Amino acid sequence: MPEIGAGSMMVGLFFLLLVLRVPVAFALGLSALAAMWQLGFGLDLVGDLLTAGIGKFSLLAIPFFILAGNLMGRLGIADRMIRFFRVLVGGLPGGMGLVGTVVCLFWGAVSGSGPASVAAIGPMIVRSMEEDGYSRGFAAGLVSTGAAMSIVIPPSIGLVIYGVLAETSIADLFIAAILPGILCGALMLCALPFGRVQDATATRALSPNPYPGMSYAQALGRSFIDSFWGLMTPVVILGGIYSGIFTPTEAAIVASVYALAVGGLIYRTLTIRGLYECLADSAAGSSVVMLVVAYAGLFGWVVTVDDLIGRYSGALLGLSSNQWVILAVIMLVVLIAGMFMDAVTIMFICLPIFLPVMRELAWDPVWFGVLIMVNLAIGLITPPVGINLYVAANITRLPLEKVARGALPFLVTSVIGLILIAAFPGLTRLMLP
Repeated sequence: MPEIGAGSMMVGLFFLLLVLRVPVAFALGLSALAAMWQLGFGLDLVGDLLTAGIGKFSLLAIPFFILAGNLMGRLGIADRMIRFFRVLVGGLPGGMGLVGTVVCLFWGAVSGSGPASVAAIGPMIVRSMEEDGYSRGFAAGLVSTGAAMSIVIPPSIGLVIYGVLAETSIADLFIAAILPGILCGALMLCALPFGRVQDATATRALSPNPYPGMSYAQALGRSFIDSFWGLMTPVVILGGIYSGIFTPTEAAIVASVYALAVGGLIYRTLTIRGLYECLADSAAGSSVVMLVVAYAGLFGWVVTVDDLIGRYSGALLGLSSNQWVILAVIMLVVLIAGMFMDAVTIMFICLPIFLPVMRELAWDPVWFGVLIMVNLAIGLITPPVGINLYVAANITRLPLEKVARGALPFLVTSVIGLILIAAFPGLTRLMLP
């Protein structure tokens, strides 16, 4: 076992502060400061370390993707997308359950944040699924899981952070995550039969065609035209990155400008008040993430100075000579951590230890990054700190327990998806050049 030093004390103090309900960012900062003091370093370095933690060009993608998602949610793009997918697949078996899954995954391409997706499109999907014969708890569970899996699909804030920490191409990570994200979404459909509480064909108040008097072809064409500019968002973002026109960081800025142009010039839904609220919400959301990133940088500096990386990664490699056993242990650690911490914190604490193991075993860093992201997405729906469940409980006015029970079938399908991606690394390379 590694000896108990300042770094190990810091990790223990961090978890103690979490138990005492200290906010994650401050728990990171306070535990790191205590370890620095124990190591004999003064506080003169703190300012430089904090600014160095967030002074990375790639991290600029985070606030701009958050802004783009808020703009697109407030400008009515979510409503138009739901209408399009409702016409496209709403009449198939599964009805609004299928629509909800598709919309949640697609919204990940314009939001990048699981909780934000639940808040933005959850009320509309849950209401529509209830009208389609699903229980409210099951509908809330589907939205929670779909929004969680959507953080795997680019543009993913988590993949941006992983790319920075692992010094791996963010563009490759974005492209590699598309198929695994779709796979996890497709597996969710297997759970839809477990959610129906009544015969939707007899009681459904919601027609799959929101355009009365139009044929299916006419309604599909009309809804496609209405939602065209929203549907083009991932094409613009991923197409620009994949073709080399702009970097992932620049893509975040392009997405924000694109949203402003669509809202102001095409949909005419942009108002001064709406823009101010979007900017305020984005600033608040970005500050929370960046505060965690800043203090996590301080935490990571202590981890490096006290050689926790070498000791704990060495202990991990010494567990077994079988790389699959080591991978299973890593995945289990991330799953358990996801029950108590947010994804950004987990990455900054765990990745410095896991990345040397990944390099030692010659694992593909792109595959490993996607695998970690799917694992972290599952953490958004695992109690006691599954934040998507809390947001869904808030918008549906249901007890957390009912939402968690509704999400249970999707939790099972998500774990199956994680196992498949781990077993078949080639899934992450199929779309890469």
